[in-house]
Amino acid sequence: MVELGAPVSGLIDKVLVKRGDRVSRGEVLASLDSHAEQAAADLAHYKSQLVGPAQLAQSKIEFSQRKFDRRRDMAAEKLMSRQDSDDAESELKQAQAELVTAKENREEARLEYVQQSAQLNLRTLRSPFDGVVVDQMMWPGEIFEPGATKHAILKLAQINPLHVRVVMPMRAFGDAAPGMSATIVPEVLPNQHYAAKVTSVDRIIDAASGTFVVFIDLPNPKFDLPSGVKCKATLNK
Repeated sequence: MVELGAPVSGLIDKVLVKRGDRVSRGEVLASLDSHAEQAAADLAHYKSQLVGPAQLAQSKIEFSQRKFDRRRDMAAEKLMSRQDSDDAESELKQAQAELVTAKENREEARLEYVQQSAQLNLRTLRSPFDGVVVDQMMWPGEIFEPGATKHAILKLAQINPLHVRVVMPMRAFGDAAPGMSATIVPEVLPNQHYAAKVTSVDRIIDAASGTFVVFIDLPNPKFDLPSGVKCKATLNK
């Protein structure tokens, strides 16, 4: 049983499920309003796709390279001062630096997009497992705040497998072991027998009651068995 909320505060925009609905792992169940976060993510994505600054810097490099080559040759033949050749070389290095800056800015925008996308995902609630919706505590239009008294939007239950808790007397200690098979008969379907398996056994006996607990997992892939009902368990030795 888990209570689902978001790690950030915001206005609840949508709740896509209701009490009693079956949900699948990863399914979107609810979302907070995210218009501002979506716009920020879209802007960062656009910036990360820009190629103009890099193309402009590359063009400057090509032009500056030709200019530098010509002036270097002229300077070598004493047709131009050395200062003019040095100026052309400086322009070339500046153009190369602009290309590096353009690539760095694009990479920065890409990382910003990843960050904004992560922030956007925090405003979407997804089911952590296959299960059922047990309760809905908040509704669209309400303000959700982490850590508040109403700290959850939905409550979910995982009912496959069902966890059977069998209380046994102290004299039966040692009769059950992990991996042992068991037969479960629930009170809601007394004519049905279900195969299960022991997962763990208490290593401490309760002194007051003289009992210990055996834990059994009961597969429930079709969700035909409800949780929270009494049952009888028979260990198959």
